[in-house]
Amino acid sequence: MARRLRTVELDFIESAPLRLVFAAEVAAPPEAVYRALADDVEATPEWFTPVTAARPVDAGAGREVRLRGGIRFRETIVAAEPGRRYAYRIDESNAPGLHALVEEWLLTPAGTGTRVRWTFAADGSALFRFTLRRARPAVGRSFRDAVRNLGRRLSDPAGG
Repeated sequence: MARRLRTVELDFIESAPLRLVFAAEVAAPPEAVYRALADDVEATPEWFTPVTAARPVDAGAGREVRLRGGIRFRETIVAAEPGRRYAYRIDESNAPGLHALVEEWLLTPAGTGTRVRWTFAADGSALFRFTLRRARPAVGRSFRDAVRNLGRRLSDPAGG
């Protein structure tokens, strides 16, 4: 059963008890990467494989996301700066031990492509924090795979 999480804002990214930050480059311009993140929500499972379903809700002000393993999120978009930044707060989830979460995607030009920096800022039970810290290498791998998959998708005229 989903439960309501603590409402946090963008400043939580800097103050969260647990922060995982990853970066990778993709050979697509920031505007194309932003569109994939913010506008083409339903296609997220095609490039971010832990995601099994995603759809916009509340006239685009939020999203519903399902992950492998049955984890569900209901999110509110807290920053939408085309070509630069996309961030959302998790408002409801069935993830055990999760108390608060904000994810931020920062996009900066890198040559002819984009440097993507993903920050996962969370608070949760001691067991949640311990488990997520231990999972850091796998989460990083998942992010790098996602950026690589997104790059392939955006370079394919039929996919991006």
